[in-house]
Amino acid sequence: MNRFVARGKESPWKLDLKSPRALGLLSVVAASALIAVRLPARPAKRDADASRAAFLEVYRVLTSPRCQNCHPAGDAPLQGDDSHVHSQNVKGGKDGHGVYGMRCDTCHQIKNLPGEHMPPGNPKWSVPVPEQKMVFVGRSPAELCQQLKDPKQNGGRTLAMLLDHVANDDLVGWGWNPGDGRTLPPLSRVETAAQMKVWVEGGAACPE
Repeated sequence: MNRFVARGKESPWKLDLKSPRALGLLSVVAASALIAVRLPARPAKRDADASRAAFLEVYRVLTSPRCQNCHPAGDAPLQGDDSHVHSQNVKGGKDGHGVYGMRCDTCHQIKNLPGEHMPPGNPKWSVPVPEQKMVFVGRSPAELCQQLKDPKQNGGRTLAMLLDHVANDDLVGWGWNPGDGRTLPPLSRVETAAQMKVWVEGGAACPE
């Protein structure tokens, strides 16, 4: 028999820790504590408004000359800050690396050539293949958003893979290192990846 003491005096309330009633009460308390520990935290609510706002920032980058020039509506890549059609009648061809007798790597070497407006370079220089063109030119924010999420148009990528593509792909990174005489995208690569992460984590919501 245990006695509870209050203010120096024995309390008249007694609890027999060996009684069935006390053991039952302790069992309920212990079980409740265990359930509280095991319950997972509720996932953070996806913020669709923040997701849409973030995509609009990404859209500014994707439709800048450094990105859209390699994602035209037709088969000819674009050039310059004014996105004019590539000179020499260049075409992307079946594999995105040019056509016979005028392959991309004829002028585009593995790195940028020195000097303003000289041919830029990267070991993977190309445009998207015809089956997955990923057109940026002329697309509204809603259209481009839906297109990016479509595995049939984005190279079979998940949202996580899209984020990695923007953040880490070597050829994509050229957009922020385009050589002398070319305007950079409106956001840095780190800022673009951060905005894209917000878009993805918010459920990849699209502007209306």
